Amino acid sequence: MTVTGAVEGSQLGTTLMHEHVFINLLREYRGTGLIQDLPLMRSELDRYREAGGVTLVDVTSAELTWGANPDPGGVYRTGQPVTASAEHTRAPDNVAALYELSAATGVRIVLGTGHYRDPYLAYEDFDRKSVDAISELLVRDLVEGFAGTRIRAGLIGEVGADQWFISAREERNLRASARACRRTNAAISTHAARWPVGRRQLDLLLEEGVPPDRVIIGHCDTVNIPEYHLDLARSGCYVQFDTIRPGSEFALNSRVAHIVSLIRTGFIDSILLSHDVCGRDHLQAYGGGGFGYISQHFSQRLAHAGVDHGELDHILIENPRRALSGEAG
Repeated sequence: MTVTGAVEGSQLGTTLMHEHVFINLLREYRGTGLIQDLPLMRSELDRYREAGGVTLVDVTSAELTWGANPDPGGVYRTGQPVTASAEHTRAPDNVAALYELSAATGVRIVLGTGHYRDPYLAYEDFDRKSVDAISELLVRDLVEGFAGTRIRAGLIGEVGADQWFISAREERNLRASARACRRTNAAISTHAARWPVGRRQLDLLLEEGVPPDRVIIGHCDTVNIPEYHLDLARSGCYVQFDTIRPGSEFALNSRVAHIVSLIRTGFIDSILLSHDVCGRDHLQAYGGGGFGYISQHFSQRLAHAGVDHGELDHILIENPRRALSGEAG
């Protein structure tokens, strides 16, 4: 399910599974954490398309869309910035802007629904809702469309944990996501950065009855523990290396090593790749790698490490198709 409607899995093509088009991360990154410029993001998506990209999954959770409105004639005309609401996981004008970008650039955009992680979950509406009530809103987004629109979500996420444990709010959020997944078969994409908390996330989701192949554990490349990646892969979920960006040679070489290791141990079906563009400094216009870095540059590193073209296509095309559609290989 994309912002412009349902498509066959075979039409997804090269797919980035964890990105952000518009986002507000000013809470943590005051200098670079706001992306709200529609012409700028049209240019970035045009570049992605020119690099061979076809589809992009935008996993901008509810709490990361507020105040990141790209429409200067929308809610900001009244001077009333959007705030997190019990009835919205994405503001209607945010969804409309993403539709406009997809239509203008030809890049298919799949939208995530859901709530993020602590400390972003610490607001009154969230605390007052039960697990099932939170889940109902996610199901609505997936089945009917985001509030105020007919545009439907295509997966759940990103949802996750801030640290090495799952807080009480995060547990409710993950359980709500699990119940929405069971009702819709939508994949769940998690935030599990720096610590191997993805194992705990997976166990909780499995406890709720989610099939492991509907779970995508995110930011695995920020956890430099090969045994962690292998354990997740053996459990049947997707292992997502999604902060692949230019910069540190150590970080890039580590990511190559982790990916090659999983391929050679027989888990190529488990691997997903992306950049997690979430700040202006990640955009090509500001000197970053943008959405085309994997196709244009990182793929060459993988090739030098022995990953052939067929294997790369399997990771960038076939695995996302299965993850998003729920279809078998």
